[in-house]
Parts: sequence; C-alpha cells; structure tokens
Amino acid sequence: MSLPDQATYQVVPDQPSRSPGRDAARGLLIGILAGLLGLGPWLVSGARLPLQNLWGSEVPPDQMPVSLLPLSQYELTTIVSLLTVGGAAAGLALRLWSPARRRLAAWCAAAGLLAVQFTATVQSFTVLDGGLAGGTMAGLYFAGLLAGAIASLAAAAVALFLLFSRSRALAALGVGLVAAPFASWAVEWMVGFMGHTGVPVAVPSAARWIPAIVVGCALAWCGLRSAGRAVVWLVNLALLWLVPAVFISVNYVLGTRVLAGDLAEMLLMSRQILAATLGPDGGALPTVLLALAVALAGQGVGAVAARRRDRQTLPDAGRYDAGH
Repeated sequence: MSLPDQATYQVVPDQPSRSPGRDAARGLLIGILAGLLGLGPWLVSGARLPLQNLWGSEVPPDQMPVSLLPLSQYELTTIVSLLTVGGAAAGLALRLWSPARRRLAAWCAAAGLLAVQFTATVQSFTVLDGGLAGGTMAGLYFAGLLAGAIASLAAAAVALFLLFSRSRALAALGVGLVAAPFASWAVEWMVGFMGHTGVPVAVPSAARWIPAIVVGCALAWCGLRSAGRAVVWLVNLALLWLVPAVFISVNYVLGTRVLAGDLAEMLLMSRQILAATLGPDGGALPTVLLALAVALAGQGVGAVAARRRDRQTLPDAGRYDAGH
C-alpha cells in the first residue's frame, strides 16, 4: 500500500463560523458585560447619588435618589475609572476570544458597551437635573460634569479598540492609558463593600504602585524589537508620570469648596498642584522606575526562556540530520 503523494497534503486555514450573527451576538454580550463590570464598584455600594452642594432641598445621604454614575465634583476621577475600565475590559475580552470576524465583533462589542454606559449616563444626569437648584452655578456644574462624562465615554471606546488591536504596541499603549484608572477602580471595589471609612489606610498607599506593575508587565509583553515599540515604552512611562498627577490635581482642586465658582483661582491652583505633583517631590519617579524595572526583568526572563528553547531544539535537529 503506497502512501499518498506529499504534494496532496494542504494546510487548510481556520474558516470563520458560518453565522455572522453568532459573532455579533457574542461581541454585543461582551460589551454589555464589560460595561456592567466597569460600573460594578459603584453599583455594589448602593448607587446613591452623592450629596450635592447645589441640591434644591436638604436630603440625608441614604435618601438621595439612585444614580448609575456618582455624579459629583468630588468623584470626577471615579467616573473616569468606571467608564474607561469597562472599555478596557471589553477590549481585553475580545483579544482573548480572537473572533474570526474581528471588525464585526469589535463594533458589536462597542455597541453593547455604549448601550450600558449611555443608559447609565442619561439616567444619572436626568436624576441630577431633576434635583439641582436653579441658577448659573448649577448650570455650569451640570455642564462640567456632562463634559467629563462624554470625554470618559470616548476614552472607553478608545481603550476598547486599542486593547483589541492586532498590534502589540497599540495594545500596550491602551494598557498605559487605563493603568491609573484601573488602580482607582480596584480601590473603589473595597470602598463599595466596606465604605470610605472602612478601607484600611494602607490600601491607597499600596494602590499607587498598581499602575507601575501593570505598565511594566505590558511593556515586557510588548517588547523592544522595533522603534515603534520603543516609542510606546517612552509614552507609557510618560503617562505613568502624568496621569496620576492629573488625577491628584483634579481631586484636590474640585474638592476645595472654598474655590467653588472662582474659575480663575481654580485654574491657578490646578497648575500649582500639577507642577508640584510632577516635580521631584511629587513621588512619580519611584513608580516610573518600578515600571521600568518590571519591564526589563520581564524582557530578561523572556530572553532566557527563548535561549533554553533554542538549546533544546538544536540538538534534536542535529540528531535528525545525522540519521538521514
């Protein structure tokens, strides 16, 4: 019995599923679940609208209406974290799934994510608008929060598409963009279950290192094989230096009720706080160095593992050639 000719063997590529609707449905489901996951820390806390300085009537905290976003000048960075982490989760889930119809799945996931986040935004601002006292300050407050929410929705979509990109460099860049919001989001889970007063003091101190570890792992996975990836390393390290400083500045300035309404003074203080946070006394250098150390260590481990694989395969190839 003769064997078939070797030329008759062909490699048949994986065929996409016959039903585009299946990929679309899975993408939509991923987007919906990712959006809910992003909002999770706030939902488990009870999702009561934070107390408002411009509320029309005096209401106890436990009787404030339900709001799917924590609309408050004191919670602006929390809003950013809840929305952007949802987008990042959708992009990561798509990347792990690796669907055959990538574009279809990505846009359906984006639609599912937007459906959840847009619904939460509309519901929250409807509640806020119904309870705020009238006046110019209330209008500026509402418009400012709305602008921040819209920017966060856009950032969530960017995070989704970056993390789902075929390019490792773009995916690593997406990780760098959401590293600081992810740390804030992780702390919010503890706040949601334990309350602000129940969170141990050490938690915020430990959380400041989370972005550095996340960025370092992403850079180690990205590698340094090209000039483009080297640029991603520089950009991610710069983001690690800049984004937490912006978060600190925004929280400090918007949390200062003395400056409420004085936009010029608020801008001046924000520049001063940002400059101090970005300076040598701001504490950013240790986190950047930690991220760089993690990235270089990951590169070293990967290089050693690759050499071991090469040493294991070369002797086998030599024995094969000698036998033939």
